[in-house]
Amino acid sequence: MQEHLQEYRIYLRGILNLSESTTNSYYNDVAHYLEFLKKYRGIVDVNEITVDDIKSYLASLKKKHLKESSVSRKITSIKSFHKFLSTERILNKNVASFIQGPKRSKKLPIVMSIEEVTQLLESINGNDPTSIRDRAMIELAYASGLRVSELVNLKLTDLHLTMQVVKIYGKGRKERIVPIGEEGISALNRYLTEARMYFNKNKPQYREYLFLSKNGQAITRQAFNLILKQRAKEAGITKKISAHTLRHSFATHLLEQGLDLRYIQELLGHADISTTEIYTNIQDQKLTEIYLSTHPRAKRGS
Repeated sequence: MQEHLQEYRIYLRGILNLSESTTNSYYNDVAHYLEFLKKYRGIVDVNEITVDDIKSYLASLKKKHLKESSVSRKITSIKSFHKFLSTERILNKNVASFIQGPKRSKKLPIVMSIEEVTQLLESINGNDPTSIRDRAMIELAYASGLRVSELVNLKLTDLHLTMQVVKIYGKGRKERIVPIGEEGISALNRYLTEARMYFNKNKPQYREYLFLSKNGQAITRQAFNLILKQRAKEAGITKKISAHTLRHSFATHLLEQGLDLRYIQELLGHADISTTEIYTNIQDQKLTEIYLSTHPRAKRGS
């Protein structure tokens, strides 16, 4: 089974073109799954796996009281692995196709108000290279609604400032062109002309990356999230925010300003419009809150 597991890793990276992080998550999930089947079900050949074996593994996860999101991801990994085995004709039947994941409750994402975003950005007003870089990163993340992985992997050649756009390589290396507003352009120009040279340590493997750390390496996802949280704290923002909060805020604010949902879908790089529709739920919730707080007959006893 280990041979098939290694082939699966190659399939994820080489055929599906998934990121290294996503590939590792899928690989580790399946490795744990196969280890369980061998240890507790005595299975040493993938052709021996039955629906009951998969259900037994899922029952073991339930006993660990994992989050719904974690269980759903593991089920996705297992189903992906079995689909790969069927596609490659290693299995005659995809027994995992009968498995359904837990129904996940739709939790609305945290969104910053326009005033909070402005407060955050205007608080980063230092003239030192780090402040200039941090503001440019956060301006761009919000201005273009980028995923954190897209932001930290940007290359200098992806920027087209005279055209006011940036080229993004999203999930599955799918390319899209996203506009940048004037504030974002200004912050990026300042970073490129006044600050980036302080971070460039002439390390060839990182020289092409747009945003660099003090060690001359490409900024990591973890580093950006830490920077964002620290800057938000300094700005007096109490909400629990992350890089994805900026992306959610970007989409919500565009929807509030009347932009068509289909266009927002394109800007975000969503493959399915249903993924983008969550922002209409945020807008509906906000309208309800406004109504309840302002309408004279919204509260009993009014």
